[in-house]
Amino acid sequence: MKRIVILGAGTAGTIMANRLAKLYRTELRAGQTSITVVDRDGRHIYQPGLLFVPFGVYEPDEIVKPRADFLPKGVVHVVSEIERVEPENKLVHLTNGQSLTYDILIVATGTRIAPEETEGLTGPGWYDTAFDFYSLEGAAALAKKLATWDGGRLVINVVEMPIKCPVAPLEFAFLADWYFTERGIRDRVEIALVTPLDGAFTKPIAAQSLGHLLQEKGIELVTEFNTGEVDGTRGRLVSWDEREERFDVLVTVPLHAGAEFVGRSPGLGDDMGFVLTDPATLQSKCDKDIFALGDATNLPTSKAGSVAHFEAEVLTENIRRHLAGESLEPAFDGHANCFIETGFGKALLIDFNYETEPLPGKFPLPVLGPMSLLKESRLNHWGKMAFRWIYWHLLLRGRDLPGVSPQMTMRGKRTQKPAGRAA
Repeated sequence: MKRIVILGAGTAGTIMANRLAKLYRTELRAGQTSITVVDRDGRHIYQPGLLFVPFGVYEPDEIVKPRADFLPKGVVHVVSEIERVEPENKLVHLTNGQSLTYDILIVATGTRIAPEETEGLTGPGWYDTAFDFYSLEGAAALAKKLATWDGGRLVINVVEMPIKCPVAPLEFAFLADWYFTERGIRDRVEIALVTPLDGAFTKPIAAQSLGHLLQEKGIELVTEFNTGEVDGTRGRLVSWDEREERFDVLVTVPLHAGAEFVGRSPGLGDDMGFVLTDPATLQSKCDKDIFALGDATNLPTSKAGSVAHFEAEVLTENIRRHLAGESLEPAFDGHANCFIETGFGKALLIDFNYETEPLPGKFPLPVLGPMSLLKESRLNHWGKMAFRWIYWHLLLRGRDLPGVSPQMTMRGKRTQKPAGRAA
């Protein structure tokens, strides 16, 4: 029997379970292949929706569904935390005392926020003056705060990269501008984005567009600020070089790290717990029978749902090849795309990969589009809002998105040289 074990039933793990169940449908029915998915709980959160909860666009219960609803028949779902992986014996040890043997192991455990790693962040003021929106609990608490807040200095602070959805802090700033304008108190609210980066975004061409939008909307950009301490009582952010930023409400994007079991599995991950992964084949650098995708990897691409989807298409074929004794296809090019909400019913769209940064143009079809790249439009906004339906009904089910290839294409894009970092 071929035993496939998937660690994680979030976006990446669920997509892989569905794609592999289709690929090995006959073998599953015949008992020749087994697929087991492990996750710590039965709650699946639509993570892109967390951004909208603080502004009342979504209620928490609108973005949560049972994991079991999206796992295919014939796939075994085990609810447990993971203790460690033992590659030399092809074993996964669970905290419930169970051990799973595998022929193929897929690590899709994503990334976790670790606010406790920043001095003072989870001390006095936590969920009173300082909040995150990367957890359901944090986003819900922040919604209550903002609904009754009368104004002051709102600081969105990225503690350290990498993070899930690198554009989310920018989106939060743009949505806050819209939200407080709608409430009629924008003139009483200062909004500042405080980041360790040297610009608004990691990619220079996109940074130009996003930096321009920040200026237009009156959002302050503070760069190269490496947060070392948070004083929630006095409303201060302190950097490692002793710079200070004052806040009345802090929206933190905390330190992100890989799953804790990775650190207990020698050779599997880096110092932050992200799985050491071949950037083109998605095979683990630790063992030939281990693969990884999604936010769990150390790959230099965005930790975003679109990446997990594109990786899953490549990885499904590579697992088939591996089990058939064929060489792997180095087919993943770092492809990522995402909508960037800019407020007032508009959004941008970016599409890029390892080698090519976001460029202007049309997507997914050249000339026709209908989506515009690196340009605000209402259609892009509705694309972002429609994605929730696409996520539940197509993406998680492991279905291909029409007209969107796992590899980035230059069709419809216009080359452009960056004019320098946005300040």
